[in-house]
Amino acid sequence: MSALGQMVETQVSRVDGAMASAARHLLSLQKAEGFWWGDLTADSTLESDFILMELWLHPPAQGQARWEPPTRASIDKACRRILSQQLPDGGFNIYAGGPADVSATTKAYFALKVSGYDVDDPCMCAARERILALGGFQACNSYVKLNLSFFGLYPRQFVPSIPPEMMLVPGGWLYEMSSWSRAIVVPLSVVHAKDPKRPVPDGFNLEELFRPDIPLSFPKAANLISWRNFFYGVDAALKLWDRFGSARLRRMGVDRAMNWALERTQQSDGLGAIYPAMMYLIMALDLMGYSRESEEFREALGQFERLKVETDDDLFFQPCFSPVWDTAIAAFSLADSGRATPGALRHAADWLLTKEVRRKGDWSVKRPDTEPSGWYFEFANEFYPDIDDTGMVLMALARSEASDPAAHRACIDRAVNWLLDMQSSDGGWAAFDVDNNLLPLSYIPFADHNAMLDPTCADITGRVMEALIMCGVDPKHPAIRKGVAYLRKTQEPDGSWYGRWGVNYLYGTCFALRGLRAAGESDREAHMLRAGEWLRSIQNADGGWGEDCLSYATGEFVAAESTPTQTSWALMGLISSGDNYSSSVRKAVDFLVNRQLPNGGWDERLSTGTGFPRVFYLTYHYYRHTFPLMALACYRNSLSDSD
Repeated sequence: MSALGQMVETQVSRVDGAMASAARHLLSLQKAEGFWWGDLTADSTLESDFILMELWLHPPAQGQARWEPPTRASIDKACRRILSQQLPDGGFNIYAGGPADVSATTKAYFALKVSGYDVDDPCMCAARERILALGGFQACNSYVKLNLSFFGLYPRQFVPSIPPEMMLVPGGWLYEMSSWSRAIVVPLSVVHAKDPKRPVPDGFNLEELFRPDIPLSFPKAANLISWRNFFYGVDAALKLWDRFGSARLRRMGVDRAMNWALERTQQSDGLGAIYPAMMYLIMALDLMGYSRESEEFREALGQFERLKVETDDDLFFQPCFSPVWDTAIAAFSLADSGRATPGALRHAADWLLTKEVRRKGDWSVKRPDTEPSGWYFEFANEFYPDIDDTGMVLMALARSEASDPAAHRACIDRAVNWLLDMQSSDGGWAAFDVDNNLLPLSYIPFADHNAMLDPTCADITGRVMEALIMCGVDPKHPAIRKGVAYLRKTQEPDGSWYGRWGVNYLYGTCFALRGLRAAGESDREAHMLRAGEWLRSIQNADGGWGEDCLSYATGEFVAAESTPTQTSWALMGLISSGDNYSSSVRKAVDFLVNRQLPNGGWDERLSTGTGFPRVFYLTYHYYRHTFPLMALACYRNSLSDSD
């Protein structure tokens, strides 16, 4: 046997042991109902907004200088959680290892100050100095300004208008916004229409955060003839409408917005099943006069509070729940490794079948004749099945067998047809909708959360292609060929692909390559070779890979410390590109095996999930356990296939 052969054989033995340990650990995390569900966490802004929500729900009495809400103990825990994330320079970041962000820091400063922290406290002085250095209150994003304007802390005339009359515009205009933007903006439009002036403690303000040298008005684009300046003009007209427009049309818009929002709380973990939409719905219900004891209000508040994780010493919020996503990844990883018990996979498959969507939601506006199917991300979100989850669930179901084989097959067939119908005209797949790419909407003043649209992306397209082919779709099917053409067209000049839902080029490249490999693309093709060479060129000296969230801002790969999750993506990408035996592959495998914990899992500190690029990042706490097992299984199976 050659030296290389001996080396590979030794490594394979270690990989088998690592997979067995990882599988035992992952199986120990499976819930009795059959699903997996890890924490999903983000930055300090969620706890800051919780304190803002508590101020809304429990305002101080008139003339009260100190705010003493009944939830004081929870607020104190939230403050400690916020302070635990303060950076040495006084700011707060939006991802681990990142720089201070002015919006996150302003939210934290407000939350701490209204909770009773003295402005002369060192932590407050440092935060204030960092905010001013970053451009002051004026540099914050629109949602920070909007939220604080409801309490009279930012001038309403300098925040974007969100009129409920948009609900009356014909032609499905609302559905040109991304699903999450719709869920946020519709209840927010009701809050805007009611023009709240909520009380704050006597004498409380944030005047110390304003920079006197920076105007409050919207910054004009350099090019006078631009979509940005056009929408600034529209916003000015809307502010006149707020004062002099038709009261009847406003009532109609508000009523339609409330009906739309309340309808979408049915069979759901809350409106859109996401934190900000749920928060704005509570505000809207309150302003519309719903009693705190009404079914609608109690349900909305209860769903919001379910996102809270509170112990005796700590409190944090999740932006949403991720059980379907976690379950699909875990089940597929276990099945691919060959280390799962049939009972565990059957139990997971049975649970997943109960979560298939069988009613029409927002997606059906553009696909009215398509039979409902697909899966959402959370425990319940019937109006919003998403394409990415559906692809991942199909991959898990293709590797397992439910208790009812006929129901299992019928479910797969429906979901395959749904995915085929949800392909966009450019050949790619997006997250929730078809052809959601009306670019001018990105320049609306309240669109600076950088997610007004839901365009197609390489990571979802690659996963959907792989899922479809695993479920029996011919690689020569026109949809697959269009997907291949899309991926070839969207490849970056350096050989990578942009990753929309994971950080970033490592994620996009991994799943683009997996999709292309499933579709039968030769590893001798130039685009496959370029991608493999790019992955090898950015490997860290320790054998792993890491990518900083900053890559979204720079538009190119930015290296970071190696993480098990991103190393797993890179390893799977290399194998999909046709590289099974290079030193890069061997070093990557060694990295994962050597860093496995005694319990069979892995540890990492960096954020690798993406919510809104450049604005909001996520830490999926099971990624570090599931993706390394998936990658090691991919490596082990590639060696078997090549024997």
